[in-house]
Amino acid sequence: MTLGTRAVRGSLWLGAVNLVSKSSQMLVTLVLAALLTEGQLGAVALAVALVNLGQVVQSIGVYDVIGRTARDPRRMAGTVLTLSVGAGLVLAAGLVAAAGPLTVLLGTPDAAGLVRLAALGLPFSAAGGVQLGLMHRELDFRRRLLPDGGGAVLGAVLTVVLALCGAGPVSLVLGLLATAVAQPLLGVLVRGGVRPCWDTGAAAEALRWVAVVGPAAVVGALLVNLDYLAVGHSLGPAAVGVYSLAYRLAWVPYIMVAVVLGAVAFPVFTRLRRDGRSLTPAVVRFTRAVLVVTGGLYAGLAVLADRVVLLGARWADAAGPLVLLSGYGLGICLLQIWYQAVKATGHVRRYLALETTHLVLLATGLVLFAHAGIEAVAAVQLAAAWLVVPLAWRVLAGVGVRSRPAGMGLRVLLACVAGVVPALVFPYAATWLGAVTQAAVFVAGYVGATLLLQREAVAELRLR
Repeated sequence: MTLGTRAVRGSLWLGAVNLVSKSSQMLVTLVLAALLTEGQLGAVALAVALVNLGQVVQSIGVYDVIGRTARDPRRMAGTVLTLSVGAGLVLAAGLVAAAGPLTVLLGTPDAAGLVRLAALGLPFSAAGGVQLGLMHRELDFRRRLLPDGGGAVLGAVLTVVLALCGAGPVSLVLGLLATAVAQPLLGVLVRGGVRPCWDTGAAAEALRWVAVVGPAAVVGALLVNLDYLAVGHSLGPAAVGVYSLAYRLAWVPYIMVAVVLGAVAFPVFTRLRRDGRSLTPAVVRFTRAVLVVTGGLYAGLAVLADRVVLLGARWADAAGPLVLLSGYGLGICLLQIWYQAVKATGHVRRYLALETTHLVLLATGLVLFAHAGIEAVAAVQLAAAWLVVPLAWRVLAGVGVRSRPAGMGLRVLLACVAGVVPALVFPYAATWLGAVTQAAVFVAGYVGATLLLQREAVAELRLR
């Protein structure tokens, strides 16, 4: 089986995994939006943001070294498991102890208990991450379906049941905890278990990788959580709740498509690098694929943004930020693919420089404009992401990868116009049926135009 065929099959399997897991998360988002107040959803969002930062700190990019190492991958994975679970235990204890002061600082003292409860899942998510790192090395994404998809479904079902029973914000945290615990246990059932061990050489290699990639991973985590913290500090938990709904919706195409393609791209790029082959053709194909798929998804999301009121009139203020965050989402989808190429070439310091530049731009914008409201925060996210895109393109060229996204982007833009215009011209009923009809019109226009304009990309997305 060729590397290209394995990459396509890996993308399809990982897409299926994400379809299951992220569809479950989308269901949870919609149910919580219907049942919780803005303040309750904001408290949950801030608690999850803090724990997400903990998850990144405990892993600090070390799972990638499992895919890159020339050592025995299982021995490397066992050593990484020891390091990561140990870090998870320390971080869990730290978050439990510091939850009170942290949530007071962020203006949501009621979230302290949620933070303490969610932190208990950190060691389990560390173990699950190591298992997935080993599967990624082998491009064996089929085995992810049970631990990743199954764990997500279990957590989503628990969350929805508890929310319907009136458990409130704690329902989501308990669901996330169930997902974290279930993932490594289900991984063992598909022969994905990793035994903890210690290899000094492997540990030294992992720590050398962490010394450069780790800070970038922390910066990346701040990039997707800093806005929550800024909104909570400046505007309060109710504003966080409205903003988090828009952000969660805009996050779906990124997770469903860009993260899937990025997870497949990194081992493909590293394999090509080890074989002494050029990364340019593969980077071009992955770039085209992410633009074609996420470009349509984000254009459709922007068209339907005002339909967010169908979840309740209290969410009307999320429509404007959702349009802006759709543009932001497309930018970070593109960056996701290009960053994998930069890392695969070994230029991780340039990757760190790009991430740090992005963080500085975002933090500066939030300091200046967060007080102006959640729409201003979304605009800052949009501007910061697209200011980094040309910088990342220059870095790619500097490491020998010549991609030309302008032509791809123009064809995607034309396809978006073909979908957006008929979707906005006609009046549609302010009901769920009207929203579905409007979405169908957009999809028909976009897909039809894409089939005409992107024949090469469509052929590359097929399983041959």
